Amino acid sequence: MPVLHLSIAQFRPRKGDVAGNVARIGEILAQAASLDPPPDVVHFPETVLSGYFVEGAVRETATTAGALAEALGASYHAAGGHRAIDAVIGFYELHEGTLHNSAAYLVFDAAGPAEVVHVHRKNFLPTYGMFDEERFVERGFGIRAFDTRWGRTALLVCEDAWHSLSGTIAALDGAQVVFVSAAAPARGMQERRGSDPAPATVARWERLMRDIAEEHGLYVSLANLVGSEGGKVFPGASLIMGPHGDVRARGPLWEEALLTAGVELGDIARARSDAPMLSDLRGALPTMRAELERVSGAAISPGAASRTDRPPRVPAARPAVSPAVRPAVRPVARPAGHATPAPGARAAPITVVRAGDTGHGEPPPLEINPALVEGWLVAFLRDEFKRRGFTDAVVGLSGGVDSAVTATLAARALGSDHVLAVRMPYRTSSPDSLAHAQLIVDQLGIRERTIDISAAVDGYLGAEPDASPARRGNVMARVRMIALFDLAAKHNALPLGTGNKSERLLGYFTWHADDSPPVNPIGDLFKTQIWAFAKHLGIPIAIVDKPASADLIQGQTDEGDFGISYAKADVILNWLLHGYSPRELIARGLDGAEVEIVRARLDGTHWERKLPTVALLSSAAIGESYLRPVDY
Repeated sequence: MPVLHLSIAQFRPRKGDVAGNVARIGEILAQAASLDPPPDVVHFPETVLSGYFVEGAVRETATTAGALAEALGASYHAAGGHRAIDAVIGFYELHEGTLHNSAAYLVFDAAGPAEVVHVHRKNFLPTYGMFDEERFVERGFGIRAFDTRWGRTALLVCEDAWHSLSGTIAALDGAQVVFVSAAAPARGMQERRGSDPAPATVARWERLMRDIAEEHGLYVSLANLVGSEGGKVFPGASLIMGPHGDVRARGPLWEEALLTAGVELGDIARARSDAPMLSDLRGALPTMRAELERVSGAAISPGAASRTDRPPRVPAARPAVSPAVRPAVRPVARPAGHATPAPGARAAPITVVRAGDTGHGEPPPLEINPALVEGWLVAFLRDEFKRRGFTDAVVGLSGGVDSAVTATLAARALGSDHVLAVRMPYRTSSPDSLAHAQLIVDQLGIRERTIDISAAVDGYLGAEPDASPARRGNVMARVRMIALFDLAAKHNALPLGTGNKSERLLGYFTWHADDSPPVNPIGDLFKTQIWAFAKHLGIPIAIVDKPASADLIQGQTDEGDFGISYAKADVILNWLLHGYSPRELIARGLDGAEVEIVRARLDGTHWERKLPTVALLSSAAIGESYLRPVDY
């Protein structure tokens, strides 16, 4: 049987730049067509025309399938494409006056516009967590397989594939290959056993694709975006899954790539022969269809759940068997060495394996895979700087572990020559802070500047001589941020934030001061995770092990201010953030007083983690009705 050549383009779209993305897609198609052998199909991810998180700009970036085919055909030929080639393209679609998240199957000839063979409109629109699709696009209805020049296929878009019924419908409709186009951000930093380090979501996607392929005996092509959009980092990790549930090809993490593989459609018949589950399903389909109709009715009508279509089955009475007609029972010969138990004797009890009490569940562990996190955050910084048009970073280097980690990541992402470290001591600052900051400067070979903020701080406090230590520390933090942003403007650089997740959740920062830099690579890492990560990065142990302090007030430490250690606070925060109540935490053995300390700070500082509250008066309020993204 002939080989089907598949390619997956792990693509990094420029957010909102439809024309630029069309040109780039044409170039990638032309590059693919020049390969030997050329692919039959090039598969692009979800929303490659615009980026995924465009929110209120969906209608600005949406296009019709016909206009898409015409534009991409022109782009392909302008880039030197001259072979017939097929492509799957994810895009925001304008269709009969409605907006959809769609995928189109296009055929490119040697000349002229592409032909639209099929358009699939996403059925399942995630509207939870970071996703808000139903606010911007309408739901599609239906999943259809269709014929191509090489065989029969079907298209799914992202969450469509999370519902097992979607793959089943495609298989029953004759699909040999299912193309799944995704824009799935990476989440979950925990190390996964038995596989290369990857975000937890990557492992889950692989399980889902394996389930579709193995259950139905078909190929699955998963194309996922790469790049960062507003802090959500798409990991790539695209793959081609074989009909036995075997990975035929896997794309890299974080990087653009053109993944290619040749597959034999004949493997489908062999897989279905080995595990004829699709055949079994076809045989049971009439019964299953009736059951689907029944449960669909029950879902619509709450009272239907208690009704049945037939009377309850009453088991027939078991007839008595008289001793006279009982069959004779032959004694079973026992192997030598096995004694026959005496009448009435009990056999040895079966082994009991205790798994412990698993009924309560727990949040993901705080342990991280540092190598995975490093690659993730370096990719994030590179994408964010490129998208924003900056090459240089400014980091306030305090001598603490958080700023040391941020500076190290910046140096690895941008290069040492592109990082400016700024030390901003006050006259009462600890000498160790300057010395420890110098350790990082020397280790990384980055540029540095020292600015004494004493005169600026004292200039203001001279008018407020009775200012409390807390107020004085507040002034210091704000003066430091003035210096950081001014130097960023001077050097055409982007200031980086250095606040960790624990500080942000506990409200332990100066509002609109040290939390104000537009990019923060470590803001989703707890303090205890920062310490582990710092050791991986090779941060000097003198910095890692010293007590955490903002160095605003002499003798002050973070944990002294909290009344609880970071080690304990992070555990409690992790539970609370995953929806467990203080009562549940106490029931699991956590100290009630410590839980209350963390809960009170978490709830009482929520306003500090939000933008200023603006009274809503108009029908086009910023961030409410006017949802055009600010990051492109």
